[in-house]
Amino acid sequence: MGLLLLQLFNGISLSSILLLIALGLAITFGLMNVINMAHGEFIMIGAYMAYTIQQLFQKFMPASAFGWYFVLSIGVAFAVAFAIGWLLEYTLIRFLYGRPLDSLLATWGVSLVLQQLARQIFGAPNVAVKAPEWLEGGLALSADLTLPYKRLFIIGLVIVCITIIYLYQYRSRGGRNMQAVMQNRSMASCLGISTRRVDAQAFAFGSGMAGIAGCALTLIGPIGPSIGTYYIVDAFMVVVLGGIGKIIGTVAGALGIGVLNTAFEYTTSATLGKVIVFTLIIAFLQWKPSGLVTTRSRALD
Repeated sequence: MGLLLLQLFNGISLSSILLLIALGLAITFGLMNVINMAHGEFIMIGAYMAYTIQQLFQKFMPASAFGWYFVLSIGVAFAVAFAIGWLLEYTLIRFLYGRPLDSLLATWGVSLVLQQLARQIFGAPNVAVKAPEWLEGGLALSADLTLPYKRLFIIGLVIVCITIIYLYQYRSRGGRNMQAVMQNRSMASCLGISTRRVDAQAFAFGSGMAGIAGCALTLIGPIGPSIGTYYIVDAFMVVVLGGIGKIIGTVAGALGIGVLNTAFEYTTSATLGKVIVFTLIIAFLQWKPSGLVTTRSRALD
């Protein structure tokens, strides 16, 4: 029973990581129909912000304050990724709306530029980020079941992010404007909503969420210039499976992929398990191409 619960926790933990990575992509892809291949590089930016804050704390702050660097790095990662995302949207993305193939090629080029820039600044080898002491160890529930504090922290961080996104989308004027643009852009514009401003804010906010995801990934292992490329395919897979533009669908897609992937890897192997998950997703999308949750609107009829 302890081993079964541990595998279930591993599946939920993997789901939370995939969800944190895909949240920002679900907003930008669902709202603007832009295939952002540079989303993984915003994850990289967030990861390197955590590494930078760690180095600054080690050099200029007392040892007793080192444990708080990670909390600060989450906010810094979001702010830096948000600013770079806003700049990228203003200089490039706004000219590619309605041109998904062009946006794919352009953002893929941006991703290569950002990777090379990271190599120039931080070097090509991977670097490690040391977790604070309060995240070391785990919660021992039994002799066979210990839940690592790092994974529990990531799950808690995902819950906080989902809550913030929900409150923004359904309890604020900006979020309702975003939903209106997503459902019927022309009508929203006729009603006085600045679709240009909504697009810029959504893209920057999605980039900031990717920065938080990169910061969280530093708790799992070393980071490098190509860390984003390992997760970009899984992020798109979660968004497409869940249903474009629906946060609840993204949550369901991430949970399903994470749990199934862990289960198949445990019963078979890592490679075969991922192949089986891909096959099941393809079969499901053949039956329901719009994903688990769809947006209903007269504009889509």
